[in-house]
Amino acid sequence: MVLLPDDFVPETAAEAILVRLKQHHIDYLFANAGTDFAPVIEIYSKNQKTDLPIPTPVIAPHENAAVAMAHGYYLATGKPQAVMVHVNVGLANALMGTINAASDNIPIFLMAGRTPATEGARHGARSLPIHWGQDMRDQSAIVREFVKWEYELKLPEQAADLVDRGYAIAMSEPRGPVYLGLPREALGGEWPQDVPIGPTRHAVASPPAPDPETVAVIVEKLKSAKKPLLIAQRGDPEGRLSDAVDSFCDAFAIPVCEFWPSANVLSTDHAMHMGFDPAVMLEDADLVIVLDALVPWLDTWVKPNPAATVIQIGADPLFSRVPVRGFRSTVNLTANPAAALISLENALLGQKDTFVNDLKKCHASMAKRSKARRKTSVEEAVLEEGSVMTAAFVSKTLSDCLPDDARVFSELGCEPQFMRFSDGNRYHSHALAGGLGWGMPAALGASLAIRDQVAVACVGDGSYMFANPVACHQIAEAHDLPLLTVVFNNGVWNAVRKSTLMMYPEGDASRANTIPLSSLAPVPDFTMIAAASRGWSRRVEDGSDLSGAIMDAIDVVTREKRQALLEVIVSPN
Repeated sequence: MVLLPDDFVPETAAEAILVRLKQHHIDYLFANAGTDFAPVIEIYSKNQKTDLPIPTPVIAPHENAAVAMAHGYYLATGKPQAVMVHVNVGLANALMGTINAASDNIPIFLMAGRTPATEGARHGARSLPIHWGQDMRDQSAIVREFVKWEYELKLPEQAADLVDRGYAIAMSEPRGPVYLGLPREALGGEWPQDVPIGPTRHAVASPPAPDPETVAVIVEKLKSAKKPLLIAQRGDPEGRLSDAVDSFCDAFAIPVCEFWPSANVLSTDHAMHMGFDPAVMLEDADLVIVLDALVPWLDTWVKPNPAATVIQIGADPLFSRVPVRGFRSTVNLTANPAAALISLENALLGQKDTFVNDLKKCHASMAKRSKARRKTSVEEAVLEEGSVMTAAFVSKTLSDCLPDDARVFSELGCEPQFMRFSDGNRYHSHALAGGLGWGMPAALGASLAIRDQVAVACVGDGSYMFANPVACHQIAEAHDLPLLTVVFNNGVWNAVRKSTLMMYPEGDASRANTIPLSSLAPVPDFTMIAAASRGWSRRVEDGSDLSGAIMDAIDVVTREKRQALLEVIVSPN
């Protein structure tokens, strides 16, 4: 608990905001400053003498990096962080990261300065030409569609209450980012001297609890299901969902597929883990549990049996924020996913003999199938003699070298089906919103949160460039963050290339030597970008050198505690 003197009175709204953020256990303010930051900078300068509890400032030389670092920090800790950027231009740069956070239900307290409204003698009024050029009628509109709540500070004495409200909304399920605009006059305005800041005013809302009647309906359907399947897409940072899925699916022999996971839920060694492609089991399943998955399958390639029962579970199982989403459901259960599975398991205790399936035989069969899948993935990832390295080979080799508790952030880089993860929350991928440039700064945020855990950014060459790598490497050096970055360099925008071939498999593009608008040639020497910030770096072109290079890089980040980059040349296929 962050304590303040009972009679503490902030000096300005800026001081009230910083103190209140820390009272909500927000440890860091990721910031890209501008002329609107003067009141905040003054409080940080003052605090060198007063030592009030306020968030530690982290300078991010690009706004996208600031938001993604807060995103990664939350994934590693379950604790939301604050971001502040410069008026409309900074907010525009932060938009892509905000879209990613909204898509993945990541709570971030986002703030932006607001160009001064007044032209006169008021303290904080316009004083530079940009204060006219950066003015907007509605700056909040930039992010309004992607935040749960937004407001603009009007008076200094509102500051603490607005932080309370924004934090409570961000952390109430389904979680997500919130936004507070900060006009410079109000931000630097004096707090009323006869008004103590007082205690926090708003509690986070309790999560939606499973409806007993709906749980009873699902229980009966589970008992009669012959081929059930659970599809998961994201975990929770606290690991409660991983524990719940582990226990529930193990107890009732329910196989699990993690389709395009933004955070893995199960250990890949789990007997019920069936990989990352629902196509292998979906068409045969007679009951499908969709566990908080925006996109549980792709109808273009595979869809459930029309007679199958489809149960969607989540804080918002309809994903009401998304305008069009046609994945059908027989039953929708509005509930925290972990709480829902715990309720289902408790309701089924003592009823194993009422299942239509022999659960022991089903468990043994699924365990055998899971083991065979892992064996096949190992065989597929073998490097063929004389061939260029594949992403599969690099993914497996990296997985073999990493410590069990490493945390991997992948953005069009490694392929999880060829990797081993010892537990949930060991693999994170970009949100389905697909705003590129997320992987490297998100891994930086996790490295800041847990410095003794190896954080790895596995990114494609295009994703690496989108991340503003000069800014990211500067952050790593400035804050002594021992990040390992692995760049999968295939020289193309492979997502663009693959989607074109997917849509026109026999088209002219399929016969072109270079598909238009997909080439990244001439590719920069990425190792030099890391070296510019005194990072260790190496380029690997031969598969026989890869394992040794990875071990050298891991030694740098674990023993020397500094950043390392591997640029690995891979085939685009």
